[in-house]
Amino acid sequence: MFYWLLWLGLIAYATFLAPPDRPETLTLIQNLSTGKWDGINPLVIALFNLMGIWPLIYSAVLYADERGQQVRAFPFAAGSFAVGAFALLPYLALRKSNPTFVGEKSWLIRVMDSVWTGRVLALGAIALLGYGLTQGDWADFIHQWQTSKFIHVMSLDFCLLCALFPVLLRDDLARHNLSDRWFWAIALVPLLGPLVYLSLRPPLSALMSALNEFTPTQEISLER
Repeated sequence: MFYWLLWLGLIAYATFLAPPDRPETLTLIQNLSTGKWDGINPLVIALFNLMGIWPLIYSAVLYADERGQQVRAFPFAAGSFAVGAFALLPYLALRKSNPTFVGEKSWLIRVMDSVWTGRVLALGAIALLGYGLTQGDWADFIHQWQTSKFIHVMSLDFCLLCALFPVLLRDDLARHNLSDRWFWAIALVPLLGPLVYLSLRPPLSALMSALNEFTPTQEISLER
């Protein structure tokens, strides 16, 4: 219920309380998407591209989490590339706690479960943060945040994605046979924490895979 209320509240805020939209918003989105960045504040460029990294961070957890769920993660993960937390909140509302992984790893899960995926994303995020923080104009960004619905809602969306990641962390730690508290301390750091976690976590447990492949005959023989 909490996630549904949060989702509805987010929609209501973006619709009625956020600053008004600007006529040039569509052109700005097109230029950001196609790399025509001349004249755009580097902080806006960095934020826009980081909103493309966040869905990949969540995908690295969601595709393993959906095993055993009654709802598929793909539509929500795919939707998050366009609307961020607006797409992910319904999945969080519908999912159940799922600390195990059942079945074989698909090619997509293998890719998203790899530490190299986390490391590539981390390098991309660090580069974007460095570019935005060193080259960006904070006074202009604050002005745009106060006057542009697109910038305002995108910033709110970014903060919400940072806050929601720990919701999935407990089950993901269990699926990877991790119980160290320092993983929690790392993952709670906004943006970079989840990326460090994905860069360090071991692959989905080989022991879990072996258990999934047990046959009833094998179990009986072990009992004897």
